[in-house]
Amino acid sequence: MAYHAGSVTGQSAKPKVVFVLGATATGKSKLAISIAERFSGEVINSDKIQVHDGLPIITNKVTEEECAGVPHHLLGVLHPDADFTAEDFRREAAAAVARVLAAGRLPVVAGGSNTYMEELVEGGGGAFLAAHDCLFVWVHAAPDLLRWYTAERVDDMVRRGMVGEARAAFNAGADYTRGVRRAIGVPEMHAYLLAEREGTAGDDELACMLEHAVREVKDNTFRLAAAQVAKIRRLSTLDGWDVRRVDSTAVLARMAEGAPHRETWEAVVWKPCEEMVGRFLETAAVDDDGGHAAAAGSPVLAPAMPPACLRPQLVQL
Repeated sequence: MAYHAGSVTGQSAKPKVVFVLGATATGKSKLAISIAERFSGEVINSDKIQVHDGLPIITNKVTEEECAGVPHHLLGVLHPDADFTAEDFRREAAAAVARVLAAGRLPVVAGGSNTYMEELVEGGGGAFLAAHDCLFVWVHAAPDLLRWYTAERVDDMVRRGMVGEARAAFNAGADYTRGVRRAIGVPEMHAYLLAEREGTAGDDELACMLEHAVREVKDNTFRLAAAQVAKIRRLSTLDGWDVRRVDSTAVLARMAEGAPHRETWEAVVWKPCEEMVGRFLETAAVDDDGGHAAAAGSPVLAPAMPPACLRPQLVQL
């Protein structure tokens, strides 16, 4: 099924945008890419850390293989030390949404920075929400399993080279309140990397310091996840936020058991979302007078998808 951002005959239906919400480690990126693949869309990153270039392991950026040919916008496009406010995001994301719609494709906004999401939707006097028909998909998981999985994912990041990546970017005088260095996994490593560089600790002490740093990364990651859930709950009460919750707890439970989980993900996450988004795209938006426009006709095939992630030039602010 392809998405076409044209207007309904005789009436002007609002263009449709899908948002994927959720705490870190709930599978937002995977779901957003799957939605974009299925409905001829493009992903607009709304993670305030992943918008910066650098530290792909620590920031959990999707790889080119994981992108599966789906174009991504605002992913790794800023200098690592650049400032990028919520207002900056609103401007750049709104422009990206407009470009995707102009190409007859479906914008899928996804990421863990709910402050960015709220600014895009509600900022500027609510102009975006007034001009677009929005569906918000919330990928949720039970806290106990989310705690387990966030820790498991940090262990996987360590195996993939998180410590070496932090070491290569280490600067003893770094400002951890700016740019990509705000990422969980960078400031927690400071004491360990400083002691390692200056030779002020023996091997056993360094091993303990590293273990402590990794434990801090796990604790801070779960605290972030809990804060994200609280923010999403608040957003779901706002007028105009059509938030639909999808529970991925069963998927994490299968993973915790060490059992195959692909079929579970397809059954409890993907299929409900596919049907939900399909119905959303087939139903015309409510017009300004409160009536319902007629459903759009046969979808128009969108242009062919690029073979790899779209990596635009660095945004100049």
